[in-house]
Amino acid sequence: MVVDDDAMVRRLLRTILQASGLYVVAEAADGDQVVTAVQAHHPDVVLMDLRMPRVDGVVATRAVRALPDPPGVIAMTSFDTEQIILDAVRAGADGFLAKDAEPAEIVAAVRAVAGGGGALSPRAAKTMITQVGADTGAATRRVAGERLAALTEREMDVARLLVDGLSNGEIAGRLYLGEATVKTHLSSACSKVGVANRTQLAIVVAQATG
Repeated sequence: MVVDDDAMVRRLLRTILQASGLYVVAEAADGDQVVTAVQAHHPDVVLMDLRMPRVDGVVATRAVRALPDPPGVIAMTSFDTEQIILDAVRAGADGFLAKDAEPAEIVAAVRAVAGGGGALSPRAAKTMITQVGADTGAATRRVAGERLAALTEREMDVARLLVDGLSNGEIAGRLYLGEATVKTHLSSACSKVGVANRTQLAIVVAQATG
C-alpha cells in the first residue's frame, strides 16, 4: 500500500513496484485514510510518507501498528528533520527510504520488510544514530546497557551490526552465519530487549554506545 499526499509520487511508486512483480493493493492520500484502507485491503507492507497535511505519517504509523496482525511500515522521508525519523521508529516503523531512493532500493526494502526483515539503509542509519548519540545521556546509556545485558554474545554481535544499516544477508556474511540464523537471533534479541522490530533494537544499541 502506498501512502503519500502527492499523486505523482503515488503513481511513480506504483509503477516501480508493479514493474518488479509487486502488487499495490491500495493507495491513500493522507494519514487519516490509512487504517481504513489497511483493514479493507490487508497489505503486507505500507510505504508511508511522513509529512501529510491532515494526519502525519508518525501518527498513522502508530495507528497501523496498533491493529491486530499489522503490516510492516516503511517510512518515506526526505531526511530534512532527524527527529521525525526517530518519532517514526518509536511509532513502529520497520525502516526508512529516502524519497530519492533508486527503484531497486525501494523494491528491495519492500521485499525485505514483507519477509520479516527491516529496511534501514546506511544513510538512514547514520541519520538516526547521529541523533540518538546526541540525545543520549548517562542515565539513558545505563538503562539501554541493562536491557542489552540479557542478550547472548552472538545476539549482541548481530544487534551491533544493525546500526550500520546492514540487511540480514549482509550480517550473515559478516559473521559467517546463515541468514535464517541471523533472523532467529534478531527475533530473540527483540523479545529480550522488549522492542517491536530491528529498527527499535538498533536505537537501543545506539543509546547504549552513544
